[in-house]
Formats: sequence, C-alpha cells, structure tokens
Amino acid sequence: MRRAIFPGTFDPFTIGHYSIVQRGLSMFDEIVIGIGFNLSKKTLFTIEQRLDIIQQAFANEPRVKVQAYNSLTVDFATSVDAGFVLRGLRSVGDFEYERTIADANKKLTGIETVILFTESEYSFISSTVARDLITYGKDISSFLPPNVKI
Repeated sequence: MRRAIFPGTFDPFTIGHYSIVQRGLSMFDEIVIGIGFNLSKKTLFTIEQRLDIIQQAFANEPRVKVQAYNSLTVDFATSVDAGFVLRGLRSVGDFEYERTIADANKKLTGIETVILFTESEYSFISSTVARDLITYGKDISSFLPPNVKI
C-alpha cells in the first residue's frame, strides 16, 4: 500500500489544502492528514476543531484519515507506516523551506517527499490570510473545502 502523510498545522484547513489531498489521492492508496502541534504558532482553532473541519471535508472519502501528532513529522510518518510526505507549494519561498526539510527527512529515514504545486486559483489562499479574515469578521466560505462550516 502506498501511504503518504500530509502534515501541517491547518489552522484552518483551506481549499488549497483540500486540493492537494484530492490530487494526491491519484498517487497514493491512502493519505493520513497529520495535524501537528507547533509551539511557535499561535492557533485560532483547537486541535479538536481542526480535526472536525478536516473530517467534514473528507466525510465521504475512506482513503483519507486524520490524526493529530506531537512529534517530528518523520516520526509521525513512521508511526503510521507512511513511505511519503505530501506537501504543497504556493511560492518560491515555500520551496526553500520544503527542500531543506525534505532533505533532512530523507537523510534521517529514507522517506521521500512529494511536492505538488498549488493550483493557481488557490495560490493566494493561506491559513494565515483565512485567520486574519475570520478575526475581522469576514466570510471565508470560499476559502474552505466543500461541505465545511466554521
């Protein structure tokens, strides 16, 4: 079985994230979306709320699992028997960071990173932008996956 993890803070999980997972399903038998604890990030949504949002998005897709983790991403990948890390890139700036992490992960465990470019219509959407809009009372429904309510 070809299993990948799709790790992130996902605060909140956006339509851009959703698109990466949907496209990843053509390459992998199963994708485990891992919600990581990142002490350097102040989150708006609790882990439970983020789990719920993602479960809403993939309620009808049995090949997608969602799980929180509090470890190195490669250790999480190993714990769920994933051979791949799936990531999305929006910009050149994302590439530098992802390349460094992918190289470290490969050296530590042999786990490969598969990178998909964000579709152009979602390239401006980020969790940070979504959080800012929520904070100021704006409707972000168009930034969220289908069937997701916040």
